[in-house]
Amino acid sequence: MRAETMLLHIIARGKIARSPEAELLDRYARRISWPFRHTELPDLGGKVPPPSQTPARDILLDERGKPMTSEEFAALLGRWRDEGVRECRFLIGAADGHGDAARAGADHLLCFGKMTWPHLMARAMLAEQLWRATAILAGHPYHRSG
Repeated sequence: MRAETMLLHIIARGKIARSPEAELLDRYARRISWPFRHTELPDLGGKVPPPSQTPARDILLDERGKPMTSEEFAALLGRWRDEGVRECRFLIGAADGHGDAARAGADHLLCFGKMTWPHLMARAMLAEQLWRATAILAGHPYHRSG
């Protein structure tokens, strides 16, 4: 399976609107060579859309999640891509995060360390890490490797 066939989909609660964080998100989204989508949901209500492609994997950004290096994150995405996963969905909750049921149903819980990050900043940071992961998987030199 070719790398380009896996959709990277950020699904986030809240509106990013016009903001410095939105500019960062857009900047990194344009650099990602794989298919990319960003979906916004209201803070409350609204349903997470079903995957547009299957099989799919759900990664929840969650304070209880596993911190990963950029290389580990790239390896996870690469493994799922190679196993035939067609869509990888990254869910960012509202201020109170995700409930127990959502965490239990996720394929992976990811955190950006023990600090609390604003949800809009988390989107931009995630987009940057998706760009970095796809660059690593494409064989581009990464300044921390070695």
